[in-house]
Amino acid sequence: MISTFHGLETMRRALSTQQAALYTTGHNIANANTPGYSRQRVNFTQTEAFPNPAFNKPGIPGQLGTGVKAGEIQRIRDSFLDLQFRGENAKLGYWSTKYAALERMEDVMNELDNGNAKVINQFWQALEDVSANPEDAGARAVLQQRGVAVAEAFNHTYESIETIQRDYRDQIGVENSRVNSVLNQINEINKQIASVEVHGLLPNDLYDKRDLLVDELSQFMNIEVERVPSGGNAKEMAEGRYTIHLLDNNGQRLNDIVLLDGSTFEYNEISVTDADGGQLDGPVTEILIGGTAIAFEDFNSNGSLKAMIEAYGYMEGGEVKGIYNEMMQNLDTMISVFVEEFNNVHSSGWSLSEIEAGEKANGGAGYNFFEFADPHGGGVQGSAKYLKVSEAILSSTDNIAAAREVLDENGDPTAYAGDGSNALNLANVKGTQLNYGGQTASLDSFYQGVIGRMAVGVSEASNMTNNFQSLANSINERRQAVSSVSLDEELANMIQFQHAYNAAARNMTAVDEMLDTIINGMGRVGR
Repeated sequence: MISTFHGLETMRRALSTQQAALYTTGHNIANANTPGYSRQRVNFTQTEAFPNPAFNKPGIPGQLGTGVKAGEIQRIRDSFLDLQFRGENAKLGYWSTKYAALERMEDVMNELDNGNAKVINQFWQALEDVSANPEDAGARAVLQQRGVAVAEAFNHTYESIETIQRDYRDQIGVENSRVNSVLNQINEINKQIASVEVHGLLPNDLYDKRDLLVDELSQFMNIEVERVPSGGNAKEMAEGRYTIHLLDNNGQRLNDIVLLDGSTFEYNEISVTDADGGQLDGPVTEILIGGTAIAFEDFNSNGSLKAMIEAYGYMEGGEVKGIYNEMMQNLDTMISVFVEEFNNVHSSGWSLSEIEAGEKANGGAGYNFFEFADPHGGGVQGSAKYLKVSEAILSSTDNIAAAREVLDENGDPTAYAGDGSNALNLANVKGTQLNYGGQTASLDSFYQGVIGRMAVGVSEASNMTNNFQSLANSINERRQAVSSVSLDEELANMIQFQHAYNAAARNMTAVDEMLDTIINGMGRVGR
């Protein structure tokens, strides 16, 4: 038999459900500008009709509806768009970081190319002036100081690159710590989510917080998220715990490495190490993930971490690689070859002091114009950093060998003070074809080649950054179209739920009046 208060109970459910919808709408509006927030909705579900099918069912024409209930509060999210975004975000992280590194180096090299190029040209001009006036003390003094300026220009450029490289070393440490912190936070949220889902609830706000962290993690490296059910009374739409795998550039799992295991609530910390295995002090050799070591040359997972290490320096095939290391190696090679050739030409000539003494200095070896400061060591490495004008030239401009060696009437080597032909030979070193580490080129063409390759790299990184930025923005806009809060839509929903609430209240009043008529008005005929 149907209850007398059936109508009241039906409207009570309606009021409660519409009220929940209004509260959820208010939650959406309140978080309209919260980063990572996904709008939520109440899934309305019809309550079971009366009566239940049975032989002893009441004799009424059919099943009577009993109202509505709030099934669950669900967040609106498209996991496929999340997957797409994280893949593009990893590529964007890699190329934007690489572009930033190249751009910083370009700033330094542009300074050399624009400001210091003037100093280098003045040095060549000073040599030509000495060749024209070899005995002029003023011209020799200018050449001496132009040489000092050239050495200081390369010293400054080299040290500027080293400074930026050290900054990247520190930044790798910061990024390393941030990755481990993000993994730890996701792991803790996994635990909280699992503890809520088993009771049949949906922790939407925790889902959002976790996805925001996963998005951040995806800029450091390419990852894959696998969902692990929480068990218990978890709803079918519960998102469960996240297990996060490391992917390579092709989207395949890299050595089956698990960054975070949602089944066991454990995560593997990442550590970037050099050959010493301790604090990062030299080129990166490997990345430790938990107990697994990956040689960096095999760590082909896109992301800002990889780009940052490539900028700083790493070991590959027993050689030091890296954006800054390679530029410093090019500068060292250029200076080493140039200084060797320049000194050979200079020491083959005669200086005024040697002409006056009638013999070559240093047992016939003559004077070098350039030398390297301690602790250079004599190799190629550090040539640009430790380049300086030799002490012999700094002590006296008379030691500049501007005259070419000739033979006197007795066949003995000699030179004349008014001869500036060796200074001209020195000026011609600028266009001499030399072997720069296996590449035959003049000083200018080798340097322009280095700058050209850097410029191509900057251009490529800029284009790739723009491309992946556009893709990531496009996907994110689609994500926002699905998940973000539209105030217009929420206001419309609010009006809709408010009217439904008012109508339910009015209906409840009507039922109440009907009951009042039955209870207080019936049976009073004739009184």
